Amino acid sequence: MRTFELESVEAIDQAVRHRSVHDGQAFIAGGTTLLDLVKLDVMQPEKVVDVTRLPLKRIELLDDGRLKVGALVSNTELARHDIVMRDYPVLSEALLSGASTGLRNMATTGGNVMQRTRCPYFRDPDMPCNKREPGSGCSAIDGINRNHAVLGTSDQCIATHPSDMCVGMVAAGATLVLEGPEGQREVAFEDYHLLPGNTPEREHDLKPGELITHVILDAPRGGGQHYLKLRDRASYEFALASCAAIVTLDGDSVSDVRLALGGVATRPWRATAAEEVLKGQPATQENFERAAEAAFTDAVAYSHNGYKITLGKQAIARALRDATAAARV
Repeated sequence: MRTFELESVEAIDQAVRHRSVHDGQAFIAGGTTLLDLVKLDVMQPEKVVDVTRLPLKRIELLDDGRLKVGALVSNTELARHDIVMRDYPVLSEALLSGASTGLRNMATTGGNVMQRTRCPYFRDPDMPCNKREPGSGCSAIDGINRNHAVLGTSDQCIATHPSDMCVGMVAAGATLVLEGPEGQREVAFEDYHLLPGNTPEREHDLKPGELITHVILDAPRGGGQHYLKLRDRASYEFALASCAAIVTLDGDSVSDVRLALGGVATRPWRATAAEEVLKGQPATQENFERAAEAAFTDAVAYSHNGYKITLGKQAIARALRDATAAARV
């Protein structure tokens, strides 16, 4: 691991100023991703700024019914918070399905948003990777790509986004609050992570000098919610396919639905095509399967990951079934 300078800040404006002025700098909170990548020589920051003293550790219910979550709230605290378990169970389930207890205790909300792909070619500095070294090529396209994406890919990158929490956030209709040199702005969670296109090194909509300060969850949508994660083993494993589903019923018909997918796409994936198939339709297994088919209309399979299309469809149908059952309770 290369040496770096370490500094601590206690105010948001200090952190913004550091990020604006210093190139080759990284923030550290829980460090569950950053330290791994520094040890692997994938990231080589000259300076690391400790932000754990920033006043961003509260979960606050706003007057309009939304829930404001500080970027330094741990994954465990967020998952186990009474309001989250009651009103946003899809998010709680997503968080608790990820990593291990020890990692969830350390990992922060903001850090989870910013975590980087687990693609083995990205994590190996000796392999070509457009995300790590633009223009060097994508080793996964013609390599071992069993765990890679089938949605949102390009000829430059097919790496999946690894986060379970982010999938739950997209389904819940979250908004990110960013602070930077030009002030504060908000970005819809589903728009924050970028498709690789021709610039896979640009992973998110964070401008120079900005940092995440909060995530705001929409007022509770009601209905039934479920997060389903399919993986090679039962714990401490990343998703091969996952689905976060929120279903609202009017009698036996679906009046509203939100679906987000993980493990199959290059970013946390809002399955809008599947949602449109379901809205206003009876909540039946046949319609759940029709919605699942619609979600993968534009999927592109590579040499080893075609099974993910089938697996992803099954995840959607099962998550919808379980969310609908919860809505009927």
